[in-house]
Amino acid sequence: MADEKMPATRSRGAKAHTDTRTGTSAGAGAGAAATGGAKRGAREITPPQTWKERLAALKNVPPFLRLIWDTSHTLTITSLTFRIIRAVLPVLTLYVGKLIIDEVIRLTGAPNNPTTWHDWVAGGRLHGITVLVLAEFTLAIVADVLARVVAVTDALLARQCANATSIRLMKHAATLDLEDFEDSELQDRLERARQQASNGMGLMGQLFGQAQEVLTIMTFAAGLIVLAPWLILLLAITLIPAFAGESYFNAANYQLNFTRSKQRRELEYIRYTGASVETAKEVKIFGLNAFLVERYKTLSDDFYAVNRALG
Repeated sequence: MADEKMPATRSRGAKAHTDTRTGTSAGAGAGAAATGGAKRGAREITPPQTWKERLAALKNVPPFLRLIWDTSHTLTITSLTFRIIRAVLPVLTLYVGKLIIDEVIRLTGAPNNPTTWHDWVAGGRLHGITVLVLAEFTLAIVADVLARVVAVTDALLARQCANATSIRLMKHAATLDLEDFEDSELQDRLERARQQASNGMGLMGQLFGQAQEVLTIMTFAAGLIVLAPWLILLLAITLIPAFAGESYFNAANYQLNFTRSKQRRELEYIRYTGASVETAKEVKIFGLNAFLVERYKTLSDDFYAVNRALG
């Protein structure tokens, strides 16, 4: 009986010795990482990509739109249809407002105007402006309703796209070898893919929103050509600062998210390790609580400093 228990005892002793060495090595490696992270401090924002590289990145837009279309034809058509209507509504609202002003000028300048409100109503002179005011009010309600419908439709479509993307990502991960997951570059790519899938496909809303704004600008331009062609120049001038600002900050934000994938992955790992039930025992045994908290604080402060600099 004693001989039978010996291997089990030795096995448990060896396992405990191995766990102790592993924990010591992990603590030493974590300490080195903390030292390196503390030395790095807040980093400078990486300059945005060149215009050539940005234009080259547009080749990824058609496959992305194809993914959205394949996810749900009905939701895609619904979202685009309502966005087209919303793009035209601002011009219609301004035009009805112009008609209201013209009608007010006509009524005030007409001869033999009634002197009392009852005479205005009884004479039927307010019928035209009443219809225009109701039309303006109706357009405002329709615009608000369409905005809510588009928001709900985009949310449903984004969720379906996120689910489809997550499934594709898991299927692709299943085809990789175990040694592939040791590659840090591949880990960063997977992390960025998971982030995009879990963030509700915000790129879809940005693309659809920009297309809607372009259509709105085109309708404004068409109206200006008819009413006051010289205002086209003023419209173009007002768009330049907005375009330059959006281009810069979008490129800087993308570059920031792209280059910080490794740090974000480390941040999520530390948060999971320090607050997970699965790792709570090891963290407490080896006294890693203080280190994990300090390391997380260093990384989170670093992220905050860079985001504040970008803002």
